[in-house]
Amino acid sequence: MQRRKLGRTGLEVSELVFGGGWVGGILIDADDDTRRRAIRMALDGGINWIDTAASYGDGKSETALGWLLGEIDDKPYLSTKFRLRRERLDDIPGQIRESVEASLGRLRRDRVDLLQLHNQVGLETTDTQIHIDEVLKPGGVADTMDALRAEGITDFVGFTAFGDTECCRRLVESGRFDTAQVYYNLLNPSAGRRVPAGWSAHDFGCLIESCDAAGVGVLNIRVLAAGVIATDVRHGRETPMYGRGSDMASEEARARKVVEALAGWPGTRAQAAVRFALDNAHVSGVLVGLAKLEHLEEAIAAVAMPPISQEIRKRLDDLYDTDFGRI
Repeated sequence: MQRRKLGRTGLEVSELVFGGGWVGGILIDADDDTRRRAIRMALDGGINWIDTAASYGDGKSETALGWLLGEIDDKPYLSTKFRLRRERLDDIPGQIRESVEASLGRLRRDRVDLLQLHNQVGLETTDTQIHIDEVLKPGGVADTMDALRAEGITDFVGFTAFGDTECCRRLVESGRFDTAQVYYNLLNPSAGRRVPAGWSAHDFGCLIESCDAAGVGVLNIRVLAAGVIATDVRHGRETPMYGRGSDMASEEARARKVVEALAGWPGTRAQAAVRFALDNAHVSGVLVGLAKLEHLEEAIAAVAMPPISQEIRKRLDDLYDTDFGRI
């Protein structure tokens, strides 16, 4: 397991990050012995970062990590997230502190290495999105996170780069955030390359390039597109992908064409997805969620696999340049 620089933080993160989310669900749904084995396997495989959030399993992921990490001597980096509620935006500092205190209680610790905003960011406030002004205004999200950092509750701050692409770019370029969790995968590579006008999915506008220029570390999320890339079998925990053109039927249609383009790849579909992300040198770490221990074994094995061949890359580029044959 190699390590990569996490932007300007000075930290080096393992190429794989253990994701504690709901889609994979192993920290939420598995029995205690399986959870222990998953954490042990990850650490023994060289993974040095675990990512969770207050909303994952309504706190179950954080709670599990609280006792799991308490049983071992290893000290991996740990990150969590908070989500603001629309009806309480008149008290952003209070909301954030309340959420962080609850997270730390579940995690059984007094600090985390990275604290992240979980809401989407845009030019309007909705049930899932907050206006960018709420983030950057005096006394807003960024100021509150800076105060928590000054108090030693977190070393670094970041955000989930969902919402309006240009608003996400503004946050990256603002200098207020150390990391961004960026959507990037075989079905939608627009955060890492230019796509044609009229692209039928959400265009993330080469956001990884912007992060690199600003020294913001990139944590790659949704590398398997909630499992659509990895398998044709649906597990029932699929959450909506992201943005326009990301309904299940559209994602499955893209996946079928990607699988055809991967002809000759020596590993599994999931390993191709991980390798695709790692082939981008500006990605610091790839978050992998898992439902079974075999999924983690598969991902760790992908790290040692060779880069995707130029022949396969050419076939993938042809897909992206034509919006999967639409143009």
